[in-house]
Amino acid sequence: MRNNFLSLVWLILCLGVTNVAAMTMQHNGMTMDDEGMIMGENTSNLPKDCPKISEEINLTIHAGHEHAQKYPGKMFAFDQQEWKVPGCSKINLTFVNDDHIRHQLMVHGLPGYLYRDGMLTIEIYGPGKKTASLIVSSDPKTYMVHCEVPQHMEKGMKGQLKVAGGDGDLPSIPGVSDPIKFDRYLINWNGQTWAVLCIAILVGASGYWLLKKWL
Repeated sequence: MRNNFLSLVWLILCLGVTNVAAMTMQHNGMTMDDEGMIMGENTSNLPKDCPKISEEINLTIHAGHEHAQKYPGKMFAFDQQEWKVPGCSKINLTFVNDDHIRHQLMVHGLPGYLYRDGMLTIEIYGPGKKTASLIVSSDPKTYMVHCEVPQHMEKGMKGQLKVAGGDGDLPSIPGVSDPIKFDRYLINWNGQTWAVLCIAILVGASGYWLLKKWL
């Protein structure tokens, strides 16, 4: 009887530890679990200039290497680079990470009295998805959306959210606006480069001559 009681207590303790480990941690406006993190979400607080929510919009944004292949020289990208929403709208953002590395979706420049540090952040550590909401003001404004993992934005993971038509385009948005500094892929014309080029020409010419002779 005593052994059965001890076994039951042990089972309850084990289940309790497992549940604690699996719980989502919440702290100071941030929720975190073993898949990722959301910080700065706003599901109900209205901006001062919005008497009510004008429209509720569901946006799904993918991130990953495959979405950068249409932009030469880029390594990472979102599947879209621009999103347009009306003022005072509530946006439910579903962020999907298609890679096996960490990616973020950050929206910058939001009202500081509603969003800590003026931003919403969704982070996913690997393949998966998370959804978070934000409510934008009525002002025409263009907000930067990007990944803040080192070098990911520079390598292409950047977009813009235009509210109420926006107030212009941000620079260096792939496929949307010109970069501040164009990528230049220069060839270092040293002796080794010339030698490789000459060999390639000779091999190509020899192959062409042999193919022409056989045909």
